[in-house]
Parts: sequence; structure tokens; C-alpha cells
Amino acid sequence: MPAADPQTTPSGAAVLRFLRVTLHVGFTVLLLVAILRLHLLQGMADGGADAGVRRYLWSALAVALAGAYLAGTLLEKRYDAGRSTFNPHPYAVPWLGLVTALWGVLLAGSAEFSWVAFPLFFLHLHVLPRPVALVTITVMTAAVVASQWVASGLPSPTLPMVLGPVLGAGFAVVTGLAYRALYLEGEAQRLAAEELRRTRAELARTQHEAGVAAERERLAREIHDTLAQGLSSIVLVARAAEKSLASGDLATAAERFALVQQTASENLSEARSFVRGLTAPRLQESSLPETLTRLCAETETLAAARGEGLHCRFELVGDPAELPPQYSVTLLRAAQASLANVRVHAQAGSAVVTLSFLGDEVTLDVYDDGTGFDPEAPGSGVAGRADGSGFGLRSLAARVTELNGSLEVESAPGEGTVVAIRLPLTGEQR
Repeated sequence: MPAADPQTTPSGAAVLRFLRVTLHVGFTVLLLVAILRLHLLQGMADGGADAGVRRYLWSALAVALAGAYLAGTLLEKRYDAGRSTFNPHPYAVPWLGLVTALWGVLLAGSAEFSWVAFPLFFLHLHVLPRPVALVTITVMTAAVVASQWVASGLPSPTLPMVLGPVLGAGFAVVTGLAYRALYLEGEAQRLAAEELRRTRAELARTQHEAGVAAERERLAREIHDTLAQGLSSIVLVARAAEKSLASGDLATAAERFALVQQTASENLSEARSFVRGLTAPRLQESSLPETLTRLCAETETLAAARGEGLHCRFELVGDPAELPPQYSVTLLRAAQASLANVRVHAQAGSAVVTLSFLGDEVTLDVYDDGTGFDPEAPGSGVAGRADGSGFGLRSLAARVTELNGSLEVESAPGEGTVVAIRLPLTGEQR
């Protein structure tokens, strides 16, 4: 009989354990009573030597029956408890056949073993298909009636001889079917609990993977918008400084090396900041309009260090409102990425960064009068390029989308470019 599963409800598990214990105790008691009656009652009635040998032979066979029964139940219990890797379930039917056969031999030798049939009825109901089990129980009940009739020496079986085994078999069938229903319910609950655990584990794994992907995306954005652009500026300004040294213009070279040092220092602060998940260092030192003003001045300085005459200015429209840190960081990164593209790709003479507070939204527009491009062309705009570059607009679009905002890029060859960011403001943020 299967062990009560720990995942079954407490009340169901208790009932299953009680039925298991009752079954095993009943089998043991009925078998011991049969052996005692065999030796005491029949020994008093028949004291011959041959009868004594037969009694000990039946007793040894009864011990073999007890050993086979015990071995099967212990093996199943150890496997169900996880203490053994041997699975006895495929051998359940042969084991039941052995136990029933031993009981049948005992019954043929002495009617005292008739009542051991009732615990076996439960085993047949559990191990065998129900139609087969009902047939075997009927045959075993008939065998019990026949054994008692032969032992009585009467010419025909009496009503108690027939009624007792039949009622006992009927009670065993009803109880066994109830146990089977309870067992199946417990199994269904166990399987449901296992499925729930698997679902929870899968959900935890999915959430972990999503968290890892989100953190990678965050680091990729920060690296692109800060370190990558800063390192690119350092490389370009350092090259310009080398040219100044080669031409003997030490003052200009010194200025450009100072700019390299300043940019490297700012990049180091940015790296420490986004590793800790904090806001941009620039925004910790000043407001967003002040930071954008300073960014425009730095853009002009970096362009001048490369020998380019880019003029960049900042314009503020409306009354500045206190923005959530994530809004301020997103707008700053948008300005940084857009102006970096202006410096590297646009060949522009002027750029304008406009920050507007328009009541229910805040907008940032970055305009340049450079060469422009076709946003619908493959490898342009938000889609990026096949070599992995062009990550800036894709990163910026992802940032804006997370804040329920919109990003638009308007450009055409020879007509400059406008990058427009729109972020909605709730009532608390206005």
C-alpha cells in the first residue's frame, strides 16, 4: 500500500496513515491468531506425530507469508520516502501473486487462515485494476467459504459460513474503494503541489533572467552615453594635442591635455555613479538647465579642440519644474547622445538644445544644421547599424519608452537633424 504523501493535506495524510497502520496491524493479528489456533485448538483435537509436523509446516509457511508481505511493504515505503533507489512498483503484481498463493496454500491446509483474506482484499483493490480485483476477491471469498465448509464436516455450507465471508468481502471492497478515492485525491494534490513548485521555480528563474537582462541593458546604456562618448572625446582631443605638440604650439597642447584630464575625471565619476545605481554626478551638482548649459559649452570646447567651429547653445522655455531623478537623467543622456552624434557625424556649424516645460509634459529638442541623413534608410535612426554601432538612439528610445514618453527623429540629407523627446508629467510632477 502506498505511503501517505507529505504533500497531501494534513487531514488526508492522517487518514491514509491510519488506514495503512490498520491494514498492517490487521494482517499481523489475523495471521498470529490463525497460527495460535492452529497449534492450540487443533493440537488439542489431534495429537498425532504427523499432525504436529503439519502444524509446524503450516507455521513455517505462515512465517514465509509474513516475510513476503513485510518485504514488499518495506521496499515500497523506503522508495516512496526517498531512502532507496530501487523502485518496487513494477513488481507489485508478482508480489501480490506470491502473497496470495502462499495464503491459498495455507488456506488449503487449515481453515484457520480464512480471515487473513480480508487484509489481502485491500491489496487486490489497490494493486489490480478494479474489474480484475473484484473477480479475484470473489474467487478468494468462495475459497474461504469452501475451506470452512470442508473443515466443518457438514453436508452443505450453513448460512453463517456464507454470509460472514460475503459480508466481510463487501465491507472490504467498500472500504478499499473509499481508500482508493482518498489516495487518488492525495496523489492529485501531490502532483498539483509539484506543478506549483515547478511553476514557482520557473517564474523565479524567468524573473532572475529578466533582472539580469535589465541590468545589462542599463549598464550598456550608461556605458554608451558616458564612458564610450568620453573615451571617444579623449582619443580625438589627444590626437589634436599631439598635432599641437608636433607643430610646436605648446600652449594649445597644454589646453587640450587639460581637457583630456577633465574628461577622464568626469568619466571616472560617471562610472562610479552608474555602478552604484545613483543619478548622474552632473545632476547632483546642479539643476538640469544648468547642466545642459554646461554641456553645450563643453561640446563647443571639444569641437574646437578638434579644429571644428561648432557653436552650441541652450534655450529654456517655460518655468522649470522639479523633475523625478529618472526624468532628469533621461533628458541629460538624450542631450549627451544627440550632441555626441552632432560632433562625430553631423559636420554642423551650430546646434541648439531646447528644454521646454509645457504644463502636462516636458520636452527636449536637439537641433543641428549639419549634413542630416535619411531616418528610413537601413542602419539609420533608432534601428542602429549592422556592425553594432549606432546604439545611442536605440538606447535613448528604450529609456524614453520606460517613462511612457516618445522619441522622434526628423532629418533629411543636407537639411540637418532634430531629435525630439516628449515625457508626460503627472499632477505631482508639475
